[in-house]
Amino acid sequence: MEHQEPTQQGGQLSSNAPSQQRLIGDLRQVIDNAEDLLKSTDGCLAGAHQSARAKLAEALDLANRELERFEEAQVSRMIAATREANARHCDSTGEARVLRAFH
Repeated sequence: MEHQEPTQQGGQLSSNAPSQQRLIGDLRQVIDNAEDLLKSTDGCLAGAHQSARAKLAEALDLANRELERFEEAQVSRMIAATREANARHCDSTGEARVLRAFH
Protein backbone atom coordinates (compact mmCIF):
# COMPACT_ATOMS: atom_id res chain seq x y z
CA MET A 1 0.00 0.00 0.00
CA GLU A 2 1.68 3.19 -1.15
CA HIS A 3 1.07 6.43 0.61
CA GLN A 4 2.30 9.99 0.57
CA GLU A 5 2.79 12.05 3.68
CA PRO A 6 1.19 15.49 3.73
CA THR A 7 3.77 18.21 3.62
CA GLN A 8 4.04 21.07 6.03
CA GLN A 9 4.08 24.54 4.50
CA GLY A 10 4.69 27.59 6.64
CA GLY A 11 3.78 25.77 9.85
CA GLN A 12 0.47 24.54 8.51
CA LEU A 13 -0.41 21.21 7.02
CA SER A 14 -1.02 21.17 3.30
CA SER A 15 -4.52 20.90 1.89
CA ASN A 16 -4.48 17.09 1.90
CA ALA A 17 -4.59 17.01 5.73
CA PRO A 18 -8.43 16.76 5.81
CA SER A 19 -8.31 13.88 3.34
CA GLN A 20 -5.74 12.12 5.53
CA GLN A 21 -8.01 12.62 8.55
CA ARG A 22 -10.82 11.05 6.54
CA LEU A 23 -8.52 8.19 5.50
CA ILE A 24 -7.55 7.51 9.11
CA GLY A 25 -11.22 7.53 10.16
CA ASP A 26 -12.17 5.22 7.30
CA LEU A 27 -9.31 2.87 8.10
CA ARG A 28 -10.38 2.72 11.76
CA GLN A 29 -13.92 1.81 10.64
CA VAL A 30 -12.66 -0.92 8.28
CA ILE A 31 -10.50 -2.34 11.08
CA ASP A 32 -13.44 -2.37 13.50
CA ASN A 33 -15.66 -4.09 10.92
CA ALA A 34 -12.99 -6.67 10.09
CA GLU A 35 -12.46 -7.44 13.78
CA ASP A 36 -16.21 -7.91 14.24
CA LEU A 37 -16.36 -10.20 11.21
CA LEU A 38 -13.47 -12.32 12.50
CA LYS A 39 -15.17 -12.64 15.90
CA SER A 40 -18.54 -13.58 14.41
CA THR A 41 -17.04 -16.26 12.13
CA ASP A 42 -14.80 -17.79 14.77
CA GLY A 43 -16.79 -21.04 14.83
CA CYS A 44 -16.70 -21.64 11.07
CA LEU A 45 -14.71 -24.80 10.41
CA ALA A 46 -15.09 -25.17 6.64
CA GLY A 47 -11.82 -24.96 4.71
CA ALA A 48 -12.97 -22.06 2.55
CA HIS A 49 -14.06 -20.11 5.63
CA GLN A 50 -10.77 -20.74 7.40
CA SER A 51 -8.81 -19.63 4.34
CA ALA A 52 -10.88 -16.45 4.03
CA ARG A 53 -10.50 -15.77 7.76
CA ALA A 54 -6.72 -16.20 7.52
CA LYS A 55 -6.54 -13.74 4.62
CA LEU A 56 -8.74 -11.28 6.51
CA ALA A 57 -6.60 -11.61 9.65
CA GLU A 58 -3.47 -10.91 7.59
CA ALA A 59 -5.07 -7.87 5.94
CA LEU A 60 -6.29 -6.67 9.34
CA ASP A 61 -2.77 -6.90 10.75
CA LEU A 62 -1.43 -4.86 7.82
CA ALA A 63 -4.21 -2.27 8.23
CA ASN A 64 -3.45 -1.91 11.94
CA ARG A 65 0.24 -1.34 11.19
CA GLU A 66 -0.62 1.25 8.50
CA LEU A 67 -2.99 3.04 10.87
CA GLU A 68 -0.30 3.14 13.54
CA ARG A 69 2.17 4.57 11.02
CA PHE A 70 -0.33 7.23 9.88
CA GLU A 71 -1.09 8.24 13.45
CA GLU A 72 2.58 8.42 14.44
CA ALA A 73 3.30 10.63 11.42
CA GLN A 74 0.35 12.84 12.31
CA VAL A 75 1.55 13.26 15.91
CA SER A 76 5.08 14.05 14.70
CA ARG A 77 3.74 16.76 12.38
CA MET A 78 1.64 18.24 15.20
CA ILE A 79 4.65 18.33 17.52
CA ALA A 80 6.79 19.97 14.83
CA ALA A 81 4.07 22.55 14.11
CA THR A 82 3.76 23.32 17.83
CA ARG A 83 7.51 23.77 18.18
CA GLU A 84 7.58 26.04 15.16
CA ALA A 85 4.72 28.15 16.53
CA ASN A 86 6.42 28.37 19.94
CA ALA A 87 9.64 29.56 18.31
CA ARG A 88 7.85 31.99 16.00
CA HIS A 89 5.97 33.58 18.91
CA CYS A 90 8.93 33.41 21.31
CA ASP A 91 6.95 31.27 23.76
CA SER A 92 9.65 30.32 26.24
CA THR A 93 7.42 29.22 29.12
CA GLY A 94 4.49 26.89 29.49
CA GLU A 95 2.37 29.81 30.66
CA ALA A 96 3.10 31.78 27.47
CA ARG A 97 2.15 28.76 25.36
CA VAL A 98 -1.13 28.24 27.21
CA LEU A 99 -2.06 31.92 27.04
CA ARG A 100 -1.37 32.03 23.29
CA ALA A 101 -3.36 28.83 22.76
CA PHE A 102 -6.47 30.35 24.32
CA HIS A 103 -6.25 33.80 22.77
